[in-house]
Parts: sequence; C-alpha cells; structure tokens
Amino acid sequence: MYAIVDIAGQQLKVAKDQYVYTPKIEGEAGAAVTFDKVLLVDNEGTVQVGSPLVKGAKVSGKILEHVKGDKLIVFKKKRRKGYAVKNGHRQQYTKVQIESIG
Repeated sequence: MYAIVDIAGQQLKVAKDQYVYTPKIEGEAGAAVTFDKVLLVDNEGTVQVGSPLVKGAKVSGKILEHVKGDKLIVFKKKRRKGYAVKNGHRQQYTKVQIESIG
C-alpha cells in the first residue's frame, strides 16, 4: 500500500514505516503530524485517484528530527570585471516516519 501526498508543495510517494525528508515542518521531535492532501492511494492493486484530492484519505506520521541538507555553493562571477561572490546555502528538512495510510 502506498500513497502520493502533497507536502509543502512537493509530491512524495510514501508507504507505511518509510522515512521521508520533507521541507521543514513546524513541530517538535516526537510530535504527530497528519497530511490531508492525498492525491492517490493504491491498496494492493485497487487505485483511488483524486480530483484533485482523495476524499477522506489521510496520511499520519511522526516527526523524528530536524536536519540540514548538504551545503550548496553559489558562485557568481563576471569575467574581466573583478566581480566574484561566493555564498553557501544549507536547506532545512524534517525527517518524518510514515505510520499509517487511510
């Protein structure tokens, strides 16, 4: 059984007992979270496709921790002008364990 869920603008395929890295969600580690925007549910071959959402379907999970992604280097340069700027960025994610789909 799996579902496709819209979490903070990203569509993710989730299954029970799976770990998912989502954009940062408000909440402490150990808190329960529910996702209502379920786009598709597959229950052992029986597929329910929403238009745009599946009615009554929810995906619940538990926040495990807040983590940072790998550092990305943003480098800008204009040749022959003496202009060079170097910046770094680390995106913040939330690690969520999917507990149930229903």
